[in-house]
Amino acid sequence: MACESESGKSFNRADNPNLRKVVVKEVVQTSSYTYLKIKEEGDVYWGAIPRRDDLVEGNTYYFDSFMEMENFPSKELDKTFDKIYFIQGISDEPFSAKTSSSGQNQQMGKSKVGSMEFEPMDAVEGGITIAELFANKEKYEGKIIILRGHVVKYSEAIMNKNWAHIQDGTESDGNFDLTITTLGEVEVGDITTFEGKVILNKDFGYGYKYDVLLEDAELVEIEKATKLQ
Repeated sequence: MACESESGKSFNRADNPNLRKVVVKEVVQTSSYTYLKIKEEGDVYWGAIPRRDDLVEGNTYYFDSFMEMENFPSKELDKTFDKIYFIQGISDEPFSAKTSSSGQNQQMGKSKVGSMEFEPMDAVEGGITIAELFANKEKYEGKIIILRGHVVKYSEAIMNKNWAHIQDGTESDGNFDLTITTLGEVEVGDITTFEGKVILNKDFGYGYKYDVLLEDAELVEIEKATKLQ
């Protein structure tokens, strides 16, 4: 099904079935975030993105990747949002799905992303694989480990962290996708090596809990790779 953007360009909805079309009703700026009161068909809710100064009240925008949080407090605004979407990127034109992960559920609270589509990678020197981590998670709890994998999903500047999902083609009991928080900057398709502490049963509140998390990891090495198809 085709639709038409504000500029009159035609866009086929099948190119990005997760695309959301919204109208900005209000813009509120803070030091780190731009908060947007947005209307999507009959629903009105709040969204937040890393600070941008070019968004205009009354204009139509599009996004497809977000993290939904409940009862989120903003100290700068002295306000608690019953529900808010932390939006990865927003555009004034509709756009196609950029990667295979764009066609999947974009809420970061999910513990896994998509399916495993890679050949198994050997562990880096001194490191372990994702399969080994999940198979022996209690052994590694609280310890610093090194591992590498393909970035299959990435979201910036949420709760002052960047969030990456990586896979290395190995799995244990159906677990093959590892969530990492980091200050490093990556892109989907990169092959990355991270070093960080293993945290089990991490609860950020707002309904977002992770059985296994590599927290505050350092980006040790990055190899820019072709985007996933």
